[in-house]
Amino acid sequence: MMLSLRIHQQMLSYSYDLGIFEQVVRSYAEGHLPVSELRGPDYPVLGEHFSPILALLTPFYMLWPSPMLLLVAQALLIAISVVPLTFWARRALGDEAAAFIGVSYGLSWGIAAAVGFDFHEVAFAAPLLAFSLTALGENRSRTAVFWVLPLVLIKEDLGLMVAVIGIIIACRGERKLGFLTIAYGLGATALEMLVIMPALAPSDSYFHFSWLSSSGGNGPGDLLYRYTIGLITPQQKITTLLLLLSPTLFLALRSPLLWVALPTVLWRFASNLSSHWDTFGHYSLVLMPIVFAAFIDALRKRRARKGSVRRYTVGAAAICLLLLPHFPMWKIIQASTWRTDPRIAVAHSMMSQIPDGATVQTSNQLGPHLTGRTSVSLLGYFSSRPDPQWIMVDTWVTPDRRWPLNAFQERSLLDNARARGYRTVDAREGFVLLSR
Repeated sequence: MMLSLRIHQQMLSYSYDLGIFEQVVRSYAEGHLPVSELRGPDYPVLGEHFSPILALLTPFYMLWPSPMLLLVAQALLIAISVVPLTFWARRALGDEAAAFIGVSYGLSWGIAAAVGFDFHEVAFAAPLLAFSLTALGENRSRTAVFWVLPLVLIKEDLGLMVAVIGIIIACRGERKLGFLTIAYGLGATALEMLVIMPALAPSDSYFHFSWLSSSGGNGPGDLLYRYTIGLITPQQKITTLLLLLSPTLFLALRSPLLWVALPTVLWRFASNLSSHWDTFGHYSLVLMPIVFAAFIDALRKRRARKGSVRRYTVGAAAICLLLLPHFPMWKIIQASTWRTDPRIAVAHSMMSQIPDGATVQTSNQLGPHLTGRTSVSLLGYFSSRPDPQWIMVDTWVTPDRRWPLNAFQERSLLDNARARGYRTVDAREGFVLLSR
């Protein structure tokens, strides 16, 4: 929690995605279906990702209308997910093993990457999956199903995970419950992707199918490649897969619970968007409870060999600690994280000149500091509403954080805005504020 809040305070969070999610929750608080100006004028967000569960944040947002609420909520949801896994490990393996597993999961790289990159709706999935897989591992099938029913309200593809849980239950002999769960998961995903979302989307189709298409078409040869060799090439995919399993010393492979991760791994590695293959951001957050639940399940079958359990749990903790410096959570012990750049006060001083309710275009990092009280879009983004009342940019942003414009394009847009009648209201410490 502290790290996420600190990243935001340092103006290192992004309009894509923290600003978008605040606009979604703000929409619910204002009493209408969610739209995001950052995605486009009155863009219906449920047409891009089906995440009505975000409405649960509405009463809290009405009390604290800030993007920091979302970051706190995400931290709490992840923290809750530690509880069922740790207590299951305690019941099955003892206090020592539970302590190591709880620490390993809490410090795992998938969680570290997620908390270091804004807020995402899949944070709601972490505790639900943790409770469900714990129940499934303890042969409490009805309870397991109960916990995953809401997954279909978090993100449209998570119904496929529900279906896999149904398959596991059916294979254990509870066929009626298993088949009902399979039908629920597949039916919800089909309904959302093929009916609800196309009806809401500006394109009249499910946008993210485009990530599974290619310029070469989707013929039999292309599909065969995508779901065979294409799942392990380029090397980036193998690296991510190895990192997913390495915190469990690959013991998770011995548990059928790991199959629940398969739908997410398949669509990510079949995608033509390279960020889906990587360890960056929130994409692996939903996989961490599955991997560690499979780890506990596999260790439970080895509990007669106490020395073996100890070696695995200590090894898991060691690997998670070794990986941690490569992910954002490591910033929490770095002195630079807790130093405040004087430019931040300047930025807030300039933003205070923008009145509530105004339309404004900003740099990516400035947007989340204005989405709670203005109508924010992104400067230079192809679908941004034209001619905002205000423009504010940080011209000193480092190249690795620039998006969607490079420095030359940004200067050109600012010059063009001035030529069209915008005046410079303020310009200090690399920040430029224009108004018309």
